[in-house]
Amino acid sequence: MKSKTLEQVESQFETFQILNEEGEVVNEAAMPKLSDEQLQELMKRMVYTRIWDQRAISLNRQGRLGFYAPVAGQEASMLGSHYALQKDDWILPGYRDIPQIVFHGVTLEQAFLWSRGHFQGGQMPEGVNVLMPQIIIGAQIIQAAGVAVGLKRKNTGTVAITYTGDGGASQGDFYEGLNFAGAFGAPAIFVVQNNRFAISTPVEKQSAAKTIAQKAVAAGIHGVQVDGMDVLAVYAATHEARERGLRGDGPTLIETLTYRYGPHTMAGDDPTRYRTADLDDEWEKKDPLVRFRKFLEKKNLWSEAQENEVVEQAKEDIKVAIKKADGAPKQKVTDLIGFMYETLPNNLQEQMEEYKAKETK
Repeated sequence: MKSKTLEQVESQFETFQILNEEGEVVNEAAMPKLSDEQLQELMKRMVYTRIWDQRAISLNRQGRLGFYAPVAGQEASMLGSHYALQKDDWILPGYRDIPQIVFHGVTLEQAFLWSRGHFQGGQMPEGVNVLMPQIIIGAQIIQAAGVAVGLKRKNTGTVAITYTGDGGASQGDFYEGLNFAGAFGAPAIFVVQNNRFAISTPVEKQSAAKTIAQKAVAAGIHGVQVDGMDVLAVYAATHEARERGLRGDGPTLIETLTYRYGPHTMAGDDPTRYRTADLDDEWEKKDPLVRFRKFLEKKNLWSEAQENEVVEQAKEDIKVAIKKADGAPKQKVTDLIGFMYETLPNNLQEQMEEYKAKETK
């Protein structure tokens, strides 16, 4: 009986790519069947998200947003994967994955309220299959496995997708979630956005594995490593993973090689302390918007005027959304206590009465 060497396993996980850095198609056979309008929509969403990210950073610095994790550089990874989903699919996001849930139906206003820690920000709209963004690193992996098993048992014809970073792939929950989903053949898609740093810890110090994708082997599920700066490659890999799950062929682990241009979060992280200027320059040349823009321009599907229109729309939407968020009712302690249980235990009932008295003065 022959067993594979580590080198043989790792050789299976070459990076999947469709567009190179110049926007040229290097893998014609893998090109997804998207119409011109769909290609343009993907670009619109990436441009919109880049502007939103810039404005969110500014709002955070003004004190008008609370917690915020920048996304610039990861647009192709986030939006390419989301575009391969259907409305009834479930998303279990991490704290950086706000663009995906907004394009799934959560409003910008609610996203801003979530950033502020307002309870209304966690109340997902009826009919929008999204769980509240998870702060605990990797916890959403186990939850996604459970949701996907439930979808399979109910024969819904839908999948559950979840996202984490390379740091999340170092958590115990990550391995438990993959193993559970694999054992039950669940229609789950696990996306690891490998942006090279878990806050300041480089991926090379997190694991001896050459790729995160190869960790799928131990769980007996399919794994693929994708150029996460190539929106078409991410879309194609996620589309295939979704089809695989619905066929009953089990979950997929997708590692997207990407890069966050900004800090880990706006809570005091300084990336210049652990990233070099040369590394930043290297990844800026791979910018997903620049790459896809070149591809579309060669097909006469994108222009400066179209881009400016999206930019102005994003600015206006953000202006309206933050104003609505400003008008949300002030959060009270009784709101938080009241949402914890259907029937409050005695100790919390006492606290509820105590704070009600204070709030009515």
